[in-house]
Amino acid sequence: MCGIAGWIDWERDLRRECPVITEMTGTLAARGPDASGFWLSEHAALGHRRLIVVDPEGGGQPMVRRCGEREYVLVYNGELYNTPELRRDLEARGHVFRGHSDTEALLLSYIEWGADCVGRLNGIFAFAVWSEYDQSLFMARDRMGVKPLFYAVRGGAFLFGSEQKAILAHPDVRPEVDAEGLAEVFALGPARTPGHGVFRGISELRPGYCLFFDRNGVRTRRYWRLESRPHTDDLPATAAKVRALLQDSVERQLVADVPVCTLLSGGLDSSALTAFAAGAFRKSGRGTVHTYSIDFVDNERYFRPNRFQPDADSAWVGLVSDRLGTIHHPVWVDTPELVDTLGLAVQARDLPGMADIDTSLYLFCREIKKEFTVALSGECADEMFGGYPWFHREEDLAAGTFPWSRSTRARMRLLKPELARELRPEEYVAARYAETLAEVPRLSGEDPVGARRREMFYLNLVWFMTTLLDRKDRMSMATGLEVRVPFCDHRLVEYVWNIPWALKTWGGREKGILRLALDGVVPGEVLHRRKSPYPKTHHPGYLEAVRSKLRQVLDDPASPLLTLIDTTCVRELVQTDGSSFGTTWFGQLMAGPQLFAYLYQVDAWLREYRVTIR
Repeated sequence: MCGIAGWIDWERDLRRECPVITEMTGTLAARGPDASGFWLSEHAALGHRRLIVVDPEGGGQPMVRRCGEREYVLVYNGELYNTPELRRDLEARGHVFRGHSDTEALLLSYIEWGADCVGRLNGIFAFAVWSEYDQSLFMARDRMGVKPLFYAVRGGAFLFGSEQKAILAHPDVRPEVDAEGLAEVFALGPARTPGHGVFRGISELRPGYCLFFDRNGVRTRRYWRLESRPHTDDLPATAAKVRALLQDSVERQLVADVPVCTLLSGGLDSSALTAFAAGAFRKSGRGTVHTYSIDFVDNERYFRPNRFQPDADSAWVGLVSDRLGTIHHPVWVDTPELVDTLGLAVQARDLPGMADIDTSLYLFCREIKKEFTVALSGECADEMFGGYPWFHREEDLAAGTFPWSRSTRARMRLLKPELARELRPEEYVAARYAETLAEVPRLSGEDPVGARRREMFYLNLVWFMTTLLDRKDRMSMATGLEVRVPFCDHRLVEYVWNIPWALKTWGGREKGILRLALDGVVPGEVLHRRKSPYPKTHHPGYLEAVRSKLRQVLDDPASPLLTLIDTTCVRELVQTDGSSFGTTWFGQLMAGPQLFAYLYQVDAWLREYRVTIR
């Protein structure tokens, strides 16, 4: 994995602007701690930070290749999992490889097939190719949005970067946020609108889209979308297909020239990845799989089962590790670390985020990075197979809004009344919701209940899943760790999208078809374990610590947060646990101590980024 940055400008000679592209690229050093590189011409400046995973000698960037009079330059963040197939096809067409990196396979794919190359790629990627001959830029982002990519237009200039901070490092860009950006921060919270960069004038290239920039301006095109069609496989064939696709995805994603481990929670999804990885390691003679889990100091003293988190992970992790024969590494996070890292998490995200859910992941990844460079993680199975409670509860299906955003009105009480009136948060959320539903690929003749569930799956894939993927990318890459997500293989996503609800919930269980597909792969006890979310701290010391942090903000006359919030309301809130601010699982994550920490992060973000409100 890496970080990329670039600047195209028709009005300046960018050969004189090396300090600017160096500064832009330098903001991404954590994403690529192993090497840096730059390429400049009169109208293009490209920068790259490298995390070495494949082909240390031959995969350096920016990568340049000449074909006759044409010169192409690539900067790329990601991994391709079908490099052998691409290489075979390209060599058959006369291309000669100088190394074995996926970077070279990607550049030659673009040279051979142009923009159509993206349809041939299996992987996670955000990349840009500059054609010096045509004076044009092509950019693309992977289908599911695993790798981030942002851009901005300033007059005749086009800027891009893996993260917003790279664009903000350009002298022509100011860290400004308007009413729409504030609505993103306060009405939607961490679940940012797809395509929205929050900072004024900064956009996100959406998953499954590509972009063209030349002297005629910017054009975007959607190169991939889900297609709804009747599912014709019976139950045994469906389960077998799911199993085969997932196993192939895991085995492809184990390829690396550096050590690979798996993240193990003892749940169905991470146990499946670990089981397939362990089998592949044995088959190839790679030794024993190392696994990592996270927990919190003294959590066992304070954990109380509830409908969102029915049990703790530790016993399940031990069971799976023992059965699969992995070398396991538990990572323990203490309360002071969680609180002290809230500011670092904001810098990693470029925005306030999911409080201790972010900071614990950051600390987890930082510990893993001491021994490993690549890890496999079980994200996205719940969005694909219907693992969350809101897929099953009638009140959530009938709510007519995002199931994780049903506390918007309550949260708006935190803002100054005049600001809340200006933002019109409920209207804003409703508009984003309606826009998303208008994109849902419909199935002709589908009954209303089935159509509604299809909408719910689309909402989760487009919004909630990308939120979690962004969190995983930002927190892991901030520590120089590459995390791969086999459930996001587009072949698996496309197939599961059309599996009807009755098969997805086979046996009357959430993710029933996945449980059937994994019968004999994971321990039998795990097949029947109830869904449990990413763990969080239950230590009362965390509540007290973030409450104290927020009080310090409220008592600071220089705090930029005070210009936005109703301080009387917030002061009253800190005297309670904030539990009225959400009853959904996501709402629970962002209630009480998480809400206090979120407000503290908003203040830290406004200060650190010197945000101007427009």
